[in-house]
Amino acid sequence: MSIKNFSLELAGRNLSVEIGKLAKQAHGSCTVTYGDTVVLATAVASSAPREGVDFFPLMVDYEERLYAAGKIKGSRFIKREGRATDDAILTARLIDRSIRPLFKESDRNDVQVVITVLSYDGINNPEFPSVIAASIALGISPIVWDGPLAGLSVGHINGEWVINPTVEASTKSDLELFVAGSADEVIMIEAGAQQVTEKDMYEGIVFAAKHIRKLVEFVQSIITELGIKKNSPKVEEPETLELKNKVKAKVQAFLDTKDLSTCFHPDKSQMKVAIDTIKEELNQILKADNEVSKDMRASGLASVDIALEEAFKKLVLEKNQRPDGRAFDEIRSLSAEVAILPRTHGSGLFSRGETQVLSIVTLGAPGDEQTLDSMEEAGTKKYMHHYNFPGFSVGEVKPLRGPGRREIGHGALAEKALIPVLPDNESFPYTIRVVSEVLGSNGSSSQASICGSTLSLMDAGVPIKAPVAGIAMGLVIDEHDKKKYKILTDIQGIEDHSGHMDFKIAGTATGITAIQLDIKSSGISYEIVEETLKAAKIAREKILAVMAEAIAEVRPELSVYAPRITTLHIDPEKIREVIGSGGKIINEIIDKCNVAIDIEQDGLVMITSHDSEGAKRAEEWIRGIVKEIEVGEIYEGKVLQIITDRNRGTELGAIVELAPGKDGMVHISQIAHERVMKVSDKLKLGDVVKVKVMEVDKEKNRISLSIKELLPRTDFVKK
Repeated sequence: MSIKNFSLELAGRNLSVEIGKLAKQAHGSCTVTYGDTVVLATAVASSAPREGVDFFPLMVDYEERLYAAGKIKGSRFIKREGRATDDAILTARLIDRSIRPLFKESDRNDVQVVITVLSYDGINNPEFPSVIAASIALGISPIVWDGPLAGLSVGHINGEWVINPTVEASTKSDLELFVAGSADEVIMIEAGAQQVTEKDMYEGIVFAAKHIRKLVEFVQSIITELGIKKNSPKVEEPETLELKNKVKAKVQAFLDTKDLSTCFHPDKSQMKVAIDTIKEELNQILKADNEVSKDMRASGLASVDIALEEAFKKLVLEKNQRPDGRAFDEIRSLSAEVAILPRTHGSGLFSRGETQVLSIVTLGAPGDEQTLDSMEEAGTKKYMHHYNFPGFSVGEVKPLRGPGRREIGHGALAEKALIPVLPDNESFPYTIRVVSEVLGSNGSSSQASICGSTLSLMDAGVPIKAPVAGIAMGLVIDEHDKKKYKILTDIQGIEDHSGHMDFKIAGTATGITAIQLDIKSSGISYEIVEETLKAAKIAREKILAVMAEAIAEVRPELSVYAPRITTLHIDPEKIREVIGSGGKIINEIIDKCNVAIDIEQDGLVMITSHDSEGAKRAEEWIRGIVKEIEVGEIYEGKVLQIITDRNRGTELGAIVELAPGKDGMVHISQIAHERVMKVSDKLKLGDVVKVKVMEVDKEKNRISLSIKELLPRTDFVKK
């Protein structure tokens, strides 16, 4: 293929696409440049379906390369990229959630989309060109895919909507919104916001739509010009096709005798038993036929799941019923508790139906913050939310490994939802870690973890600005007539699995703080988005009311088991005096006072300790170091040295410590009113004496002290 180039101006920057130069053996590949940010996208599919799987095997990988930002990994021992960072995993999930709905769920060929960031300019976020590149790579490949799509980010700065705001501009926006869609419908939404109203959020989504439409037309023009023929379905042998049709007819005859709607039940375990009973009955029928292979039997059993989905959709759309009998806008039973663990810094237990999440807060010193070292970020992170989803939460046996992409994604969503209400570092300098343990799940555990996190933070005494709650909204739509649909409030497992939408919305009573929309159809209308936002607000207010019954206000005091942080400000020019040469002074303070000390460049000093007396001593120590010595002040200090004139061998005076790192000299004439022949006759090393400051020479860094000025003259009158 010859090299082809395409370009489009968007938001005052050039979006350029190059095809045919890099990764020529991939089934589809392109390079997309936006500003000086460059990404390479490749799409590859296996030649044959993967056997023994009952899902579409799509893999999306987002590869951060540190060279893209001119960085070398900070580790002393490992210099190459290793495990994907959380940011890379979250971007991979964003791309996956955008493109997955446009594949056929029945496909079994492995498909892998890899996005590699080749250059990052620190100005243009790679998410935007990555989604565009993935769409083009799939579109110009033989892989069957119902694209194209496009996605972009939206900011809201000083009341104005901005397309693809730069990294710097994003810090001034009260909304970080990413929308992916086709020419006319929404496919994926990801958002974080500063309590933005539903009206403004919807306005931002609609604003994105017209620009997405322009981008989709651009991508389609590229696909059309290249004209790559898509793969044709594999034609099966007549004998195999005949046997498959026979199995299909046998399965259908069995299903015709069953009313699958009777499987639906408010209790998840009872529903599972009913479904498993039907599957085992069908399995025995298929097993009795020796011609039916194991794979055909598995395919036949999968037909039960498909039939259940159809029964679910019919129940909702035709009978206006939900599987558990709730109204469409009804939330499952709610409960909230706090302070259920005796020694943790804060805890909250939130339950919604069979979904149960326990969230625990730990408060740490500023130095406990997480260090960030990725392609896009370098710095620290003071608030962390970690989400655990063990197998027992759904009654399954599952190895306990590290967090998977789902756990990282759900944890990041809850983190995003709470960040807008956290106190600033100045007023609450603690490092905060929240862990949400999913103890039971039947849908919407990520949103339950948001509620549990809020409860635990309030229980810990973290002064959040407002409580945050989350709700998952669902959708059932007639795929033949998209004007026929039902929006479901608080979806449970079967409604998530068999429905068309999982729309997670979190926020306060004032507005939205986080959104994550995933769909299973080709797209949803903007009207559905608007209706869902309104319905979610009503549900969120109900949940917040239940949470308020458990804890109405943030606790006025921290847990007795949490460390205390004392803060003070010092002149930034004095920081080196507090630290000392090689850290000698600060390490001495830390060791002797049993504290942790963190100092910011602006002079903010944070002393963390479980011992209030130790913290008080450390504070006094530091204040003494940075204090300016003034003439006339009186100090009590230790004699550090006797000064001797080496040439004459006479003693000139003594050095007295006024504060750590600060001392002055008492001349021999200032020791007593009477004549002193030798300093050592009056003073010994280690003696503690009271001295008065007589002179401060800042240029020569000299301080003159006197002992005799504090002594009464009558003491030295000879009798």
